[in-house]
Amino acid sequence: MFEVKSKEIDWAGKKLKLETGKIARQADGAVLVSYGGTTVLCTAVAQKTAKPGIDFFPLTVNYQEKSYAAGKIPGGFFKREGRPGEKETLTSRLIDRPIRPLFHPKFKNETQVICTVLSHDLENNPDIPSLIGASAALTISGMPFLGPVGAARVGYIDKEYILNPTDEQLVMSDLDLIVAGTKDAVLMVESEAKELSEEVMLGAVMYGHEQMQSSIQAIIDLAEQSAKEPWSLPEADNNDSVLEELQKLIYSDLEDAYKETTKQVRSEKLAIIREKAKEHFLSDESISSEVIPDIVKSFEKNIVRKSVLSTGKRIDGRGLSDVRPITSETDLINRVHGSALFTRGETQSISVTTLGTSRDEQIFDALEGEYRERFMLHYNFPPYSTGEVKFMMSPGRREIGHGKLAWRALHPLLPKKEDFPYTIRVVSEITESNGSSSMATVCASSLSLMSAGVPIKSACAGIAMGLILEEDGHAVLSDILGDEDHLGDMDFKVAGTKDGVTALQMDIKITGITKEIMDTALQQAHEGRMHILQKMSETITESREDVNDFAPRITTINIPKDKIRDVIGSGGKVIREITETTGASIDIDDEGVIKVASPDNASSEAAIDWIKNIVAEPEVGVIYQGKVVKVVDFGAFVNFIGNRDGLLHISELSKKRVEKVTDVVNEGDQIWVKVLALDDRGKIRLSIKSINQDTGEETEEDNDT
Repeated sequence: MFEVKSKEIDWAGKKLKLETGKIARQADGAVLVSYGGTTVLCTAVAQKTAKPGIDFFPLTVNYQEKSYAAGKIPGGFFKREGRPGEKETLTSRLIDRPIRPLFHPKFKNETQVICTVLSHDLENNPDIPSLIGASAALTISGMPFLGPVGAARVGYIDKEYILNPTDEQLVMSDLDLIVAGTKDAVLMVESEAKELSEEVMLGAVMYGHEQMQSSIQAIIDLAEQSAKEPWSLPEADNNDSVLEELQKLIYSDLEDAYKETTKQVRSEKLAIIREKAKEHFLSDESISSEVIPDIVKSFEKNIVRKSVLSTGKRIDGRGLSDVRPITSETDLINRVHGSALFTRGETQSISVTTLGTSRDEQIFDALEGEYRERFMLHYNFPPYSTGEVKFMMSPGRREIGHGKLAWRALHPLLPKKEDFPYTIRVVSEITESNGSSSMATVCASSLSLMSAGVPIKSACAGIAMGLILEEDGHAVLSDILGDEDHLGDMDFKVAGTKDGVTALQMDIKITGITKEIMDTALQQAHEGRMHILQKMSETITESREDVNDFAPRITTINIPKDKIRDVIGSGGKVIREITETTGASIDIDDEGVIKVASPDNASSEAAIDWIKNIVAEPEVGVIYQGKVVKVVDFGAFVNFIGNRDGLLHISELSKKRVEKVTDVVNEGDQIWVKVLALDDRGKIRLSIKSINQDTGEETEEDNDT
């Protein structure tokens, strides 16, 4: 019934197995990938005909994690998987980016790749097997896919590269880098690093590219056994006459438009030219609707690329390595905990930092188990930032991806939780956009964190690099514009401090780049990053010594474990009373670590003093403030530290004879008491004879006696 084909290799000490022919046979391509104890089903399906009227490749990648893969039942009311989580969205993007440029440019059929995690061994992350499986499914499908693509994860421990480190090893690693590519070149890089040098980062990329070759060969071996017949591509239209006519009509106008250095002016002129080209052929029904935009785009691409390679000058007049003018300021917004405005050319970000308590931590229900994250960075891209009108929706893949990139850049620089017990949320609002808004987010967020008093290790900046690659030469561009990204061959983002790289992301629109080009881009990015950091230092050089006045005050104290229940009280009665009376927020863990948060120092000190009194052990000879809770004939019972009561005998009320206890104290009175003695049964004897009730101090004459 089944014609199963498989290929198995040893890879980084574990078995990588690719299998097809048994599951999902109606898909154009389906591969079951196993790596260690992690298993992913990867499928690829495309419509048999192109979707009319589109000028882009309609590819959708869906990566989905099933709770059963880790032996879990989903949380929530419905007890089933809901909308994609952040990890699923980011992994979908991770798979999409290296495979998209390898489809034939004339292939416009709607295509969908689905990767479903069936089993997770809680050791090997499913993202690398998913990317390899997606590549294998496309390779055997018969679609015009110019792969295969391989992938690998690289760690860096004790100055040695580690291939496909486990989740446990990643905790100790200074690097988490994913690289994807073909046999000959690198296509995609995604990484987070702890201030590593450009040389180490480049070495990691090339190490990963070398080590992924065995996975590429495994896909080739599987395809030799099971690949379907190649799909036929539509015959190329003979549009030479249209091209010649359009060249005469608009080419010189396009050249003039691209001489405009201001984006808005240039965009307006280009829009008029494009409309002019459309209207010219409107009455000719023999010409397909997507032909005209394709030709116009090819003109634009040729003009921009030719100008850069021949003159070394870019659209806005800059040289290849020049960075646009930069301005920045902090404390832009009143009452927020930290804020900054960063502007680089026509790209601008307002970044706002908010500090909270451990109750504000984000909870993730992942296959690996539930975990909490104390640092969040959210990126928003409203349509007005590019002068457009669009329907406002919840954050999409782009917003989530850009936010995560900035998160990776700043995350290695944050203080440890025990040194700075705040939950941190940073929001970047892109208010202008013309190239590399994610790197503007890194810069603005770094300034915002320092403004809020978050003691980050160092300021962090980011820069986006571009590439123009032709047969007769190439050019690496620093701080690219939107048009240079759109019409160029590479988007290479590098973020870091003065001491090293913290995040690196590279996407290629061609079939790959060489080590030499990457090295050039990294060195040029280093120079640009140093320049940006210098400009940022003119605004703020280091984090504020203290948090903003509007931020909560968090104080951490430690108490013995056996005192935790005394602080909480029966049914939370005690801790509730403390919070209601003082206005402070209190978090306590199983180890006896208490975090007291409050809007002001007075509330915080009151709560801390209360807690210290609860956990304190009474000492003989020490004076405490207490409250009379019960009066009897022979004395009064006083609650003075926590839930501890002591007996104030009638003989210890005064030096003079006291007839009735109520002559001196009454129930509810606040008094100062001195501990006289503690017996073996824990009973406490108190006295007020020698205590000045106004000051709480012991009188000298009584002390002498």
